[in-house]
Amino acid sequence: MSASTSPAPPLAGLRVVELAALAPAPFTGLLLADYGASVLRIDRPPTSPMVRPTADLLARRKTSITLDLKNPSSRRILLDILSHADIFIEPFRPGVLERLGLGPKEVLLKRNPRLIVARLTGFRRDGRYKDMAGHDINYIAVSGVLSMLGRKGESPYAPGNILADFGGGGVMCFMGILLALLARQRTGRGQVVESNMVDGSAYLASMPRLSRQFPFWSGERGTNLLDGGCPYYATYETKDEGKYFAVGALEPKFYEELIRGLGFSAGELPADREDKANWPAIRAAFERRFREKTRKEWEDVFQGTDACATPVLEQRELEREGFEQRLAVGLDDTPGIPFKADEGGWTGGGLAPGDGGEETLKSWLGWERGRDFEMQNGTLVEVGKASAKL
Repeated sequence: MSASTSPAPPLAGLRVVELAALAPAPFTGLLLADYGASVLRIDRPPTSPMVRPTADLLARRKTSITLDLKNPSSRRILLDILSHADIFIEPFRPGVLERLGLGPKEVLLKRNPRLIVARLTGFRRDGRYKDMAGHDINYIAVSGVLSMLGRKGESPYAPGNILADFGGGGVMCFMGILLALLARQRTGRGQVVESNMVDGSAYLASMPRLSRQFPFWSGERGTNLLDGGCPYYATYETKDEGKYFAVGALEPKFYEELIRGLGFSAGELPADREDKANWPAIRAAFERRFREKTRKEWEDVFQGTDACATPVLEQRELEREGFEQRLAVGLDDTPGIPFKADEGGWTGGGLAPGDGGEETLKSWLGWERGRDFEMQNGTLVEVGKASAKL
């Protein structure tokens, strides 16, 4: 079947306006763009101290215009755009949008009842930390998630900024937008989607939180089945220093394949692998054995087996070998023709303020420079109202 008959991206035709920010909000916009939505990023004026033209790497398939939201003329342009948009992603701290005269219920939804306003904050909008600055590590700290991460006897360990910014923030906000779109299909009306990284991270941790009453996750941090305590759910350094193998042989039949692949004979390892008292001995034996071969040699041993043993591949290796980053969800409206939103998944970034935005305004609204807007110091304003300031 030819490419021309492939199904259209599922979000094609949706118009998304994203206020420029870092990490979670851009990731929400990236997810929408990758699945077909048209995403217009609103950047701050070039003279703003907050402008970081190269900081947002999550700009694939987006375009940009620059607006000064403290300028009434620029603000009216935003309102006009939002009157014809489907989704508005707002990453400000509580109260900022309202102080700009852009309250979601008071202003935005009255102008465009079908608009979905996605509000994404770090801390809860009404909680004790609502007016404080924070980053991923702070959000997972107060959510209770950080306390579960790390080795026994060591400080809690934050795994980059993946959990709060991208999982609990961007992905959860994306899910809220999709639910709001489903609701709009029934009611014809948009709504405000409230999302925060504290509750989002806590929700991601539902399984370990609920498992604390059961033996496999009832111990202190770093002593349980899935948090680094178990020797058959861990990583091991191989003979080539700095290379590692990952082991996840939880089920007995997979564990048997792992032991067979590692070349252990009967009696070399403690018989009861579920007894935590035996875990140190099993781990020590695994550490010694994995250091006897290179990662490539272990790959050859375990390739095609059910031992749940795989190499820990590094990002530069994936890029060098041409591995394609694919979207997490492959859609297949037509048998045999999965929707591929990204053929070059390692690409991103490079969207400078103003790139492509005028073309998007023309496509969405039929606007043209000089007739519907003009530029002043790199910022869009209404025609004839360039000097209007608060």
